[in-house]
Amino acid sequence: MLPVIESIVLRQMASGDRLYLQLYKFIGAQPGKKVYIQSNLHGAEIAGNAVIHQLIEFLLTVNDTDLTGEIWLVPVCNPMGTNERAHHFSPGRYCIYEAKDWNRIFWDYEKEADDLVAFTKSQLHIDPKVIRQNYLTIIKQKFAKILEKINSPSAVPYTELFSYKLQNFSLDADYLIDLHSSTNQALDYVYYFRNREDSAKYFLLDFGILLDKYDGDAFDEAFIKPWLALEACFKELGRDIKFDVEAWTLELGSGMQINPDSVDKGVRGVKNYLAQKCILQIPDLSDDIKTHKMTFASSSNRKKYYAIAGGMIQSRIELGSTVKTGQKLYQILSFNKEGKLPSVIDVYTQQDGLVYDVATNQAVNEGEFVLGVIS
Repeated sequence: MLPVIESIVLRQMASGDRLYLQLYKFIGAQPGKKVYIQSNLHGAEIAGNAVIHQLIEFLLTVNDTDLTGEIWLVPVCNPMGTNERAHHFSPGRYCIYEAKDWNRIFWDYEKEADDLVAFTKSQLHIDPKVIRQNYLTIIKQKFAKILEKINSPSAVPYTELFSYKLQNFSLDADYLIDLHSSTNQALDYVYYFRNREDSAKYFLLDFGILLDKYDGDAFDEAFIKPWLALEACFKELGRDIKFDVEAWTLELGSGMQINPDSVDKGVRGVKNYLAQKCILQIPDLSDDIKTHKMTFASSSNRKKYYAIAGGMIQSRIELGSTVKTGQKLYQILSFNKEGKLPSVIDVYTQQDGLVYDVATNQAVNEGEFVLGVIS
């Protein structure tokens, strides 16, 4: 099956050169759900590009009769961030011109949905599939007003133009998958939302983090938050509905690296997710899928450790270690500049948990991130 390939102008630079996004659309023989997959929203998080490449290569071998619905893929979705450099480092987490995180800029309809209760009451006895279309129509109408601002003589800041482009691809998707990596060094895991634990298991990762605390401005949050709010409103009015709308962020290894094992896990997980959702017919998935075990934790139970003094981190506990309260996590070798000999400061954990994220740089200023523990 060959994709429809679209190149979309993203931005014109001062030099006159243009940046583009490339969209690959695989369209099945039968209509069905729409899946949107993107990678590299943060510039240093490049592993997802390799995942999308392998997914494209796989989909080229699939017959259109084996695909129900559509799969849209956008690799290197943020060329501004991807191309950012500081000597040998590729940060790319922030739009440095506007001082904004590239993944905290997205439009969240739920924040302006002041008619939610009235809408829910009007839909109390309607089929959920019809409700889905009715609510999506309202979201699209509100979203269209952003384009009016973009096309006005005063225009908009670039982050608003950029966020509009990506959300315009994905607004009507049923399932959204955003491929990230840690800015530092981290385990492979998936972020998921309320009442989506069963589907989270389809990604076949060892670890999942429930996003129970969020502001709604991240890409996955902005996509699903209106639907979670609608589900909650129905529940308050006495009707339990779970819409078949899902959003995921896969964290695949470390920043500035394409770790083959992380890529393999990402490809395997996405393929299995598509198969379990009946998007793709894949007959030869491995047998361990049915017996795969997954550990879940909540984002509110994350504890980040910041350096209590400036210095060099040594004797740090390894990524993936299980720790107990009071166990030594790391040491800071501090050159105090007070006419004293250098000192070594031991830092101990405040809770039981798993070390899931560690800083790449082991030289820290006071107050900089060292590692993260989740329980």
